[in-house]
Amino acid sequence: MAVPGTVQKRVEELRRLLHHHDYRYYVLNRPEITDAEYDRLFQELKGLEEAHPELITPDSPTQRVAGQPIETFASVEHKAAMLSLDNAMSPDDLREFEARLRRVLPGETFDYVAEPKVDGLGVALLYENGVLSRGATRGDGRVGEDVTQNIRTIKSIPLRLGGALADSRVLEVRGEVYMPRKAFEALNRALENAGESTFANPRNASAGSLRQKDPSITAERPLEIFVYHISALDPISFQTHWEALVGLKSAGFRVNPRSKRCRTIEAVITHCHALEAERDGLEYDADGVVVKVNSLSQQRRLGATSHHPRWAIAYKFAARQATTRVLGIEVNVGKTGALTPAARLEPVELAGVRVSRASLHNEDEVKKKDIRVGDTVLIERAGDVIPYVVQVIRDRRPSDAKPFLMPTHCPACHGQAYRPEGEAIWRCTNSACPAQLKERLLHFGSRRAMDIEHLGEAVVNQLVDRGLVKDFADLYHLTVDQVAELDRLAKKSAQNLIDAIHASKNRGLSRLLNALGIRMVGERAAQLLEARFGRMEALCRASEAEIGEIYGIGPKIAEAVTKFFAEERNLRIIDRLKAAGLLMEKSAAAGPKPLQGKVFVLSGALNAMSRDDAKDLVVNLGGRVTSSVSKKTDYVVVGTDPGTKAEDARRLGVTILDEAAFLKLVGTE
Repeated sequence: MAVPGTVQKRVEELRRLLHHHDYRYYVLNRPEITDAEYDRLFQELKGLEEAHPELITPDSPTQRVAGQPIETFASVEHKAAMLSLDNAMSPDDLREFEARLRRVLPGETFDYVAEPKVDGLGVALLYENGVLSRGATRGDGRVGEDVTQNIRTIKSIPLRLGGALADSRVLEVRGEVYMPRKAFEALNRALENAGESTFANPRNASAGSLRQKDPSITAERPLEIFVYHISALDPISFQTHWEALVGLKSAGFRVNPRSKRCRTIEAVITHCHALEAERDGLEYDADGVVVKVNSLSQQRRLGATSHHPRWAIAYKFAARQATTRVLGIEVNVGKTGALTPAARLEPVELAGVRVSRASLHNEDEVKKKDIRVGDTVLIERAGDVIPYVVQVIRDRRPSDAKPFLMPTHCPACHGQAYRPEGEAIWRCTNSACPAQLKERLLHFGSRRAMDIEHLGEAVVNQLVDRGLVKDFADLYHLTVDQVAELDRLAKKSAQNLIDAIHASKNRGLSRLLNALGIRMVGERAAQLLEARFGRMEALCRASEAEIGEIYGIGPKIAEAVTKFFAEERNLRIIDRLKAAGLLMEKSAAAGPKPLQGKVFVLSGALNAMSRDDAKDLVVNLGGRVTSSVSKKTDYVVVGTDPGTKAEDARRLGVTILDEAAFLKLVGTE
């Protein structure tokens, strides 16, 4: 039955009113109606949508907390890479930043926008035809986690755009999700009263809240956002970054009111000093000021390195310091097997946080600073986040203080620890070390390794915590009934996981070598080892010298491989994997290799397949995929939003293929 026109018009009017009042309340902090009046409008809309569910749209205010709890966050690729920022520690560093700009664009003048560097969690928000379609965390800068359901719960994020941007076909904006200091303190009090774990600082609280598997929990957390950058816009409508900020504000976003346009670098320095002096009075934690070239044309011509844009820099506030006493030195085992010494400190207040531990980084750092138990030390919070020891106050050292000695065995599993030549970090070589097991299992089942679908973080945590999996081989002895007992896994899901585990048995030697997590052995090194030795048995018997002779391997990888196979517990796991039926030799995958010896670089998104699928296709045809363009590159494949790699290819004279040409080359038109 058709919906009456009057009902549809009323639903649209209610949505418009609620969006307007959300903006007035959560963005401008200037409400026009009472909470009771707002609730009346909301309930009226909710009632009409329940009566006519066909009228529900993703941008309706009733859909902010409409998602179901999820098991894992999907990976999504950003429209443009979310790069890091180069740092300026002093006014002279800012002046040198401008000098670099002038060397790249001689004869041009620059003006700037300076914005507080909020200490929160970076996100990318994607809008299509004016409606929020996706929210993602920064991740590794290129690929983040899809947290759309949780992003929708933040009331200061518009679900539908207003202003001139309402007509944009595609808009991706960057922002910083944060928790105001007072709200953070109130949240910690509530958690403490409920007997739950509290958060160390507002940034951790923001990250933990945004990555909740249940969006209803995120909705209860007092999260806010400031947006600060447009990373993709179709059609393009701004000439300067300042115009973009004004446009974002008119579209309904929260833009930091402490942002300022500065005509000169000296004006930037003055604004940085002013913000640093007022940092304690801000409602949020800030560890510096982000300085950006205002002209978008100049930004494009300045470009970026693989690490940071050349047109922006972060001026860092001076760190906070305090003195305290070292009560003990402990060695922690990280997820990758790195052994890291840490100082247990007499608790001290530092920049509003109670500090009782500080990383000592590595053995050399402890020796260099001569840190001993009982010493009085000066500590600092780097970027107001990570505490570390600056120096020992020698004249307060007790007479019985003894130098620290790094252990030669892992504190978590008592396996052999070793320090590779030329490196500062000691490492545990036991692949079944309990401190590393969860991270190693996630890598083992990842797409580029054994490709075990459904083996996500939540499943791995339960398998390890319940004692069902103590090493890689245990995966292949799991039963459907055992897996079905895990939280949120029904019989069908359990069967799917078991099927995926058994399907991984025939991935071949190179995939298995990558999956084992041998230090410094990734996809390429694993392929070279497979090509040289062919069988696991032959590789296990190989000497360090034999492995080091392989072109592309080198002495460090050779040492890491032989150390791995010298650990008896690793050999036992390999024997158990073989007994479970895993293929321990080169995969039987045959076929022509028309791309043998060709080097590819992939840039931008492809329509026909994911970048991982494109990479697999190139490798299966004998080619190799690298991350950066050089004179040795044969082809750069350019999809949508390719970034600077296409420019590098043109500069070096490397052949550029669009998607159609690439598909033709690999025979997949």
